[in-house]
Amino acid sequence: MLKPSDFFELNDFEGELFEGIEFVWEALLNLSSFLSNHIRPEIHGTIKGGVFIEGPVYIGKGTVVEPGVYIKGPTYIGKNCEIRQGAYLRGNIFIGDNCIVGHATEVKNSILLSGSSAPHFNYIGDSILGHDTNLGAGTKISNLKIGPESTVKIKINDQIYDTKLRKLGAIIGDHSETGCNSVLNPGTILGKFVLVYPNAVVRGYIPDRSIVKFKPQLDIVEIKNYQAL
Repeated sequence: MLKPSDFFELNDFEGELFEGIEFVWEALLNLSSFLSNHIRPEIHGTIKGGVFIEGPVYIGKGTVVEPGVYIKGPTYIGKNCEIRQGAYLRGNIFIGDNCIVGHATEVKNSILLSGSSAPHFNYIGDSILGHDTNLGAGTKISNLKIGPESTVKIKINDQIYDTKLRKLGAIIGDHSETGCNSVLNPGTILGKFVLVYPNAVVRGYIPDRSIVKFKPQLDIVEIKNYQAL
C-alpha cells in the first residue's frame, strides 16, 4: 500500500531514487546521495538573461530557463523542461524530463518525476510528485508538522505510520491533479488518478481513483430596490 510501486511506474534511472526502501517517503532520504552521484555541473539547455545559478546544477538538453529564475544546487533538471520566470529552486531537487516549474513556484528537497507540472504560484517542499501530475494554480503543499519535536504521522484505517520526519509534504501518485488554491497538509498521500477540487484542504491517505470534493454552499439573495450609482 505504501511502496513506491503503489504510486509510480518508474524507469531504471528514476528507480534508483527508490531502491532499498520500504515506504515511499523514504526516497527523500536517498535524494542527497542520488544527486551527489549523478550531478555534473553542466548546462545543455537554454539559459536566458537574469538567471542565477549557485552550486552544482545539471540542466538537460531542450530545457528552457526563463529570466528571473534562481536555482541553488544540488539540483538535477532533465530534458525538455520549462523553468518559468520567477521560479525559486532552493536545492536538493530532482526534476525529471518534460516537467514545468512555473512562475512564482518554490521547490525544495523534492522529487518531480517526468511529466509533472507545478505551473503557477505553487509551493512544493519535502514532497514527491508522480508522472503526469498537475498542481492547480496556487496549490500549496504544507511540509512542517506543527508542535515541538512532532513528527509527521499518517493514519490509514486503524494503523498509524510514524514517518519519523519533522518535515514531509505530500506524496502524489501518477496522473493525479489538484485544483486551484488547494492545500495539502503535512503527510498527505494521494494515490494514482486522484482529483482534488479547488480550495480543498486535504490530509491523510486518499486511495487511487478518488475525487476529493469541496463544495461550499452559496447563498444568493435578491436585492430589492437596487439603484445603480
